[in-house]
Amino acid sequence: MATFHIWTLGCQMNQADSLKLAAGLEKMGYRAVEDDADADLVVINTCSVRQHAEDRAYSRLGMLNKRRRKGAMLSIAVMGCMVGPKTDDLERRFPFVDAWARPQQFDPILELASDSRDTSEGELGNLIPLEAVTRGMTRTYAIPSGPTAYVPVIHGCDKFCTYCIVPLRRGREASRDVEDILDEVRFLAEHGVREVTLLGQTVEAYGHDLPDLPDGSRPDLATLFEGIDAIEGIQRVRFLTSYPKDMTDRIVESVASQPKVCEYFNIPVQSGSDSMLDRMRRGYTVAEFEERVTKIRSLMPDAAIVTDVIVGCPGETEAEFQDTLDLLERIGFDTVHVAAYSPRPGTFASRKMEDDVPQEVKKARLQAVEAVHKASSERINRDILGRTVEVLVEQVEDGRASGRTRRGQIVHFTYTGARGDLVEVMVSQVTPWSAQGHIADELTLSVV
Repeated sequence: MATFHIWTLGCQMNQADSLKLAAGLEKMGYRAVEDDADADLVVINTCSVRQHAEDRAYSRLGMLNKRRRKGAMLSIAVMGCMVGPKTDDLERRFPFVDAWARPQQFDPILELASDSRDTSEGELGNLIPLEAVTRGMTRTYAIPSGPTAYVPVIHGCDKFCTYCIVPLRRGREASRDVEDILDEVRFLAEHGVREVTLLGQTVEAYGHDLPDLPDGSRPDLATLFEGIDAIEGIQRVRFLTSYPKDMTDRIVESVASQPKVCEYFNIPVQSGSDSMLDRMRRGYTVAEFEERVTKIRSLMPDAAIVTDVIVGCPGETEAEFQDTLDLLERIGFDTVHVAAYSPRPGTFASRKMEDDVPQEVKKARLQAVEAVHKASSERINRDILGRTVEVLVEQVEDGRASGRTRRGQIVHFTYTGARGDLVEVMVSQVTPWSAQGHIADELTLSVV
């Protein structure tokens, strides 16, 4: 039996794409292997949001090429955000790659797999033909390996922020059909999934391009929340990534009212300076961002709010960066994902804006944000010290388990039950990054 290995870089959307491709390959008679040294077909699912991610993909490609030059019989495919509409430059740089595939465009890899399968398999009579696999990819769902799963609901992005490569790689926003999404969630529930995360580059944009529902309303993220609430087996729903201007009152109110939807919001702010946001073409002001936070906390005082920040974007001054630190202190985010700006070829910023913030300044600003994040996370985690919290068990090994609260906090504890269980854990120790606990009442409390 032919084998495959997919190496995935980047976001949750890439992870979902890899699982979908894996399901298609398995339909064609391939078997997944954990080590690419054992694979007949190796696929690298790339990310282009940061230069570091591209560098890792280039390094892995170099290693695969060395193996093939030494006589290894393997096919190599590259997919994901590193692959644009034109691949001429990539093909010249990496002539040994057998197939290139843009995000969500699986056909080139499936065709390569079909060719490789034809030469490596002796008996093909029981295998699904390539044409049937490619036609069915929109309704191909990956069998989950645990109690949580990602479900893409909208692909692409229409925002075109100056620094971002995603719209140029993943295309314009395109929503999936409501029933298709609910069918996938039902499939996942039947295979043991207890928590689904609805994915989109700007997830609240879901539905804007779909026809009206029979009652005359336009489907939106709240429509999906309501539909999933009726699916037996699903106990939690998360969603990401949010965009402030798309986050309507109806969606916020639906999170507050739907019992399965976790009170967890991932809303990238990127900068706390209006002038910087304007140069980024983010499409909102700091005041508008804070108004959304106020709306969330008025309905859900204990809601977790996570954000993303980019430091060192072209032209960022010390005053603008201080505005960002001030905003982070003011809001007190549960988590702050921070990255230093790196030019992405093809974006407006790379073509029209000078990368004029020195690397040492970017590094210092990144560390300053990380320090604020650590203090904020520690303060928030202290709130659950000595309290009992609901945890979805995601991992169990050798009598120790880990999982997340509804707010996304990681909790480790002693447990011999099963993955997918919802348990009550008393938190006895916290750090800025996680908590320790036990399904018991008599533990000494401590803060590390």
